[in-house]
Amino acid sequence: MELYKFDKGSFLVNLLAIIYDPKTRKILIGRRENDPHIKELSWCFPGGRPSYKEDLEFYLKHIIKIKTGLEVDVKKVVFAKTYPEKREFLSIYYFTELIGGEEKPSRNIKELKWVKPTEVKDYFTTSLHPKVLEFLKTLE
Repeated sequence: MELYKFDKGSFLVNLLAIIYDPKTRKILIGRRENDPHIKELSWCFPGGRPSYKEDLEFYLKHIIKIKTGLEVDVKKVVFAKTYPEKREFLSIYYFTELIGGEEKPSRNIKELKWVKPTEVKDYFTTSLHPKVLEFLKTLE
């Protein structure tokens, strides 16, 4: 499908996991290199684009396991947004909690780092919506 031919109603959906460890009260972020869609992207919440065949929450758990080695419990949707850098991307942010696994970066994630929720803004090089930042503050 060539999205540029549509003037409205078509987005590339991206699911992002805010992975929270209730024991340490930190969240996991991943460092990417050479993102093909958003050149400025460096640190991000792990996630990916789902297929049309899967339930969104099922897919998110699956891709988090592949990209981080971790198992999560999907709790709720936090926020959804498009980006000034790339308007055709629609990202859905999910709050998830760590339940197990062995941490190991994979695929397009080169490094994983646990940070305090309010430190995320110090790492991200792309826009981070104020509603996401407000949610992160509630986790500290």
